[in-house]
Amino acid sequence: MLREELPEGEQAQRPVYLSGDALEGQQDSHVRIDGDAELRRGDTVIRADHMEYRPAEREARAEGNVHINKAGDVYQGRELQINVDSYQGHFDDVRYRFHANQAHGEASRIDFLSRDEYLVHAADYTTCQRAEHDPDWQPAWQIRARELHLDRLEDVGLAKGAVLEFMGVPLLAAPYLSFPLSDRRKSGFLPPTVGIDSVSGFEYEQPYYWNIAPNMDATLTTGLMLRRGVNFAGELRYLQPDFSGELAGRWMPDDSLRDDARWSLAARHRQAIDSTALGPMKLEANLNRVSDSNYWRDFSYDFGALTPRLLPSDLLLTGGQGDWRWQMRSLKWQTLQDTDSVIVPPYDVLPQMKLRYQPGLLAGGVDVDLEFDATRFQADRRFRSSLNDGDRFYMLARASRPFAGPQGFLTPSLQLHASHYRFERSALSGGERSHSRVVPTYSLDSGLVFEREAQYRGRGLLQTLEPRLLYTYTPYRDQSMLPMYDTAEMDFNFASIFSPNSYVGQDRIADNNLLTLGLTSRLLAQDSGTELARASIAQRYRFSNQRVTSPGVSPVQERWSDILLGGAVNWTSRWGTEGVLQYNFKERESIRYTLTGFYRPGEFRVLSAGYRMKRDSSKQAELGWQWPLADFGRLWGADDGAASPGAQRRDGRWYTVGRLNYSMRDKKLVDTTVGLEYDGCCWVGRVVLERLQNSFNSSSTRVMFQLELVGLSRINIGSNPLSSLRDNVPHYQVLREESAQPSSRFSQYD
Repeated sequence: MLREELPEGEQAQRPVYLSGDALEGQQDSHVRIDGDAELRRGDTVIRADHMEYRPAEREARAEGNVHINKAGDVYQGRELQINVDSYQGHFDDVRYRFHANQAHGEASRIDFLSRDEYLVHAADYTTCQRAEHDPDWQPAWQIRARELHLDRLEDVGLAKGAVLEFMGVPLLAAPYLSFPLSDRRKSGFLPPTVGIDSVSGFEYEQPYYWNIAPNMDATLTTGLMLRRGVNFAGELRYLQPDFSGELAGRWMPDDSLRDDARWSLAARHRQAIDSTALGPMKLEANLNRVSDSNYWRDFSYDFGALTPRLLPSDLLLTGGQGDWRWQMRSLKWQTLQDTDSVIVPPYDVLPQMKLRYQPGLLAGGVDVDLEFDATRFQADRRFRSSLNDGDRFYMLARASRPFAGPQGFLTPSLQLHASHYRFERSALSGGERSHSRVVPTYSLDSGLVFEREAQYRGRGLLQTLEPRLLYTYTPYRDQSMLPMYDTAEMDFNFASIFSPNSYVGQDRIADNNLLTLGLTSRLLAQDSGTELARASIAQRYRFSNQRVTSPGVSPVQERWSDILLGGAVNWTSRWGTEGVLQYNFKERESIRYTLTGFYRPGEFRVLSAGYRMKRDSSKQAELGWQWPLADFGRLWGADDGAASPGAQRRDGRWYTVGRLNYSMRDKKLVDTTVGLEYDGCCWVGRVVLERLQNSFNSSSTRVMFQLELVGLSRINIGSNPLSSLRDNVPHYQVLREESAQPSSRFSQYD
């Protein structure tokens, strides 16, 4: 079999094959080859006009159009002397090309120190590919050096007396410049980040990457914000067979704008634990903390595209054996308050113990599920006057008997919820500090599936009609005295309307005597089964009023709920639309609706739009795009060859990219991300303007620039624009993000 790597022992035993127009000499001492001379051994082939080979010393000399192909790496030059065993020698007036990253260049001389280590004199290096039939071609970027030391084993290059040029202009001159020969990690200074922020002013950050071990690395960053002060940041990552994790932090000794020290800390650890008594276990630890409530507003980029004001820190241990599963958890929140929008903090969980029994289908096809839980809830100390700490114990038993077939399904279910509460202070009118409840729930879920074949414009289709009925009955139990520890009302959508309980959590079990009716129709492609179109409608009918509510919410007295209408069309891979409407039939008006769609004719071409409305709350329109500037006049026409995935795209092209989110109620842009990208084959340029709303009265604006020298490095001015584009622009594709496929020396076989 053909192997990518040849073991050292076998390498020395490989035979040498010689061929040419004329051979003369003695087999054991000296052989001369004239005309199309060729030496082949293992993964190396040498060609030249003339060649001499000494078998005893294993040395070869070649001159005239000398060509070497070593495992896909190609060298061409005037004169070569090399030992085919040790691969030591020299090559004069050389042009070289590396197979792994297609980097190439020219040199006055290459000294082969070993099979994987070279010393290149008076050399240049670039990944820009030469344009055909252009005698005046120059690479967009290149490294010129007095001497290059290339280590192919470590995939690291070291340039002495180096100058990095871009468009013929020197960007960086350094006595020593280290750079990667592949995407493998290496220690060293990363390109600095320079930018201007609307609040912090001029910013500069210099990161250093430390490749500690194959399974551990760190990034250490020193920065300066002109209006705030000096800050330090670090990130550590580690990976072991049984555990892994990340640790990141930032510290500013003195923030001049806040007149205080600022810091953030985030850590995550995952570990698998083997236990004979308890079975395999999994430990997850997550820590998130910042110095103050304004941190999310001042350093929003620490949190990514969103700016969360609820930071969880939790410890979770899970395990199980056979049909039993258990977990132990503690959770504590840090709430970042805003005077314009105060958040009531969630309860801390200190601790929670849960046990679950899932034996699967029992005799007769009955599915049984038992769950036991004991949790201690503790309120934020600043809100304890209005919140009630306490303990909650509950048992939840479920039993169902599903009957399913191609024509439909029928699933009767029974659920029993039993719970007991103990409070820190009285929650009842009689002064009691405990309360128990038992709540049964009966439900019957059913559905039918009708199918018929159809055709549209010669395309074979399968049309379905899928009616569904869900009846749920839960008797009323007074729960108004119970705190909402970890419970909230479900959003009204197609998932929740077919749920037996309108709450998520265990502190409210809604009293229900209702019937949910739904109907869905789909169009499926007969050849692939792909869903081309879908339309759905659903509504609830209550036989009695719902009396269990959240605090401050009025009971539901309407017999008919709002109507849910939904649909999606994905007739081709280029077009896609989806929408959901909540409609109040009694008031004859829409409560809310969402409509989104996209047009994606090919790679790096996408238009997306959306409109979202919630009555008496918000109206927002959104537009997103990524498109070549030169092709805006051809949005609906034929593409130029880059319309299908994997097609060859043209180089030297400008792209515009962005997303606009406009609030019609406030008559202003809420979030804005707009940018330009240039794909120059071996380099990509990006400039992005981002304005994100932090609160109703404040926003942050920043400009980001990135110069990516493909195969070398990415130079950022401002924060990384790629992160912003990925987070904010729907369906965004990264230019020049090649699939990580290992290169084979046989793909460039000579």
